[in-house]
Amino acid sequence: MNAKPFSQGCDGFRSMSRRQALRAGSLGALGLSMGDLFRIQGFSQEAFTQTKGLPRQAKALSVIQLHLGGGIQQQESFDPKPEAPVEIRGAFGVTASKNGDQLSDTMPRTAAVADKLTIIRSMVGKIPDHALATYHTFTGYLPTPVIDYPQMGAVVSHELGSRTVMPPYMAIPKREGFGGGTGFLSSAFGAFELGSDPGNAGYRVRDLQIPNHLLQERVDRRLSARQVIEGRIRQLESDPAKLATMDDFYRKAYDLLTSPQAQAAFSLEEESEETRRLYGSDVVGLRGPDNRFHPKGLAERLMVARRLVEAGVRFVTVSYGAWDCHVDVQSNTLDQVPALDAAIAGMVSDLDQRGLLDTTIFWVTSEFGRTPRINKDAGRDHHARCYSMLIAGGGFTRGQVYGSSDATGAEPARDPVRLEDLQHTIYHQLGIDASKELLAFGTRPIEIIKGGHLVHGLLG
Repeated sequence: MNAKPFSQGCDGFRSMSRRQALRAGSLGALGLSMGDLFRIQGFSQEAFTQTKGLPRQAKALSVIQLHLGGGIQQQESFDPKPEAPVEIRGAFGVTASKNGDQLSDTMPRTAAVADKLTIIRSMVGKIPDHALATYHTFTGYLPTPVIDYPQMGAVVSHELGSRTVMPPYMAIPKREGFGGGTGFLSSAFGAFELGSDPGNAGYRVRDLQIPNHLLQERVDRRLSARQVIEGRIRQLESDPAKLATMDDFYRKAYDLLTSPQAQAAFSLEEESEETRRLYGSDVVGLRGPDNRFHPKGLAERLMVARRLVEAGVRFVTVSYGAWDCHVDVQSNTLDQVPALDAAIAGMVSDLDQRGLLDTTIFWVTSEFGRTPRINKDAGRDHHARCYSMLIAGGGFTRGQVYGSSDATGAEPARDPVRLEDLQHTIYHQLGIDASKELLAFGTRPIEIIKGGHLVHGLLG
């Protein structure tokens, strides 16, 4: 079990679980709700579309979003201020990338692969509140009492559908509680949550396992029985094409449950010790409450994310850490950043070595950053006016630090990037027109991203 020695943070920052289980045994071993998932996806896509949007040529096939919930301290990671007074620069020094750009000396591995990624130091948010800012990060909108907007992964699922037998949108280990859901889209486009942490002992994706008391032979008999019944209904059905479509939906659910390739995508058994070390599986932070060191589990989460992308998943979200460091930012950094540094470098290097970086966007997000000045409790508070993100692959530039913050990190000094514009650009790389209108409540057209613009300087 992964220890969390530093859990300080404001009362609004907490983990929220809204797991919507897809149980494999709810209809024998076929899973009624899983079959319904494919059925609804097939019938509801057009019902939520207002305009077709302009055609886009996709540069990327998938997104891996690594979310650092709570607001990472950019001064101790992506945007150090070595020339500022100590109450602003903090306790750490700097390390240089191959291009001569400076990162915090807490991130030497990321600096070593900085020629393969882009750091954005001029992100502009809207509000320094965990719930509102996280929702904004995942949907592109601030929440309103009237409309619930869909997450980016749900939009990608709706617009592009499945590439393979795998669900198009998945969350490791679960989706972000503050990040919304499918909004006004059908729940069928929501994230399939693993519900189990790949970094923990006993990791097992229960929803994709045939129940132990059912043998494969028994599963096949039930499928055959279903086919016999449907064959008879088809003879009497006035619309046999619809029934054939329904049968295809349940076939997809069955394939997902029984496909060796699908099952292998969730497993780490094939990952070598070398690959595990590349992602930092052996990297620890500070001692836990039991006075022992514990691996953080991020390496395993990202390895599973890469395997899911290889298997055809379009959008994967991974969550890591508790970054709400109002108290003792130095300890928070020492505990969490080393594993983050190793995992970022490992993911970028591995995707590149496997030939996946050109078609996979790796996006490191946080709902906002931290204040320039360290507070009386040796921590940093919320700051949304200027913060940092990292992005790599999928046609985004390599070896660039885009934008800059001012001398203290309080405001953008050059090339500010609105969150909506970055999201618009990510959609563009996936071949989705973010100005396209979807229907809310069946009658109200809503743009995928309202008022977003392409950030040309981020594209290679």
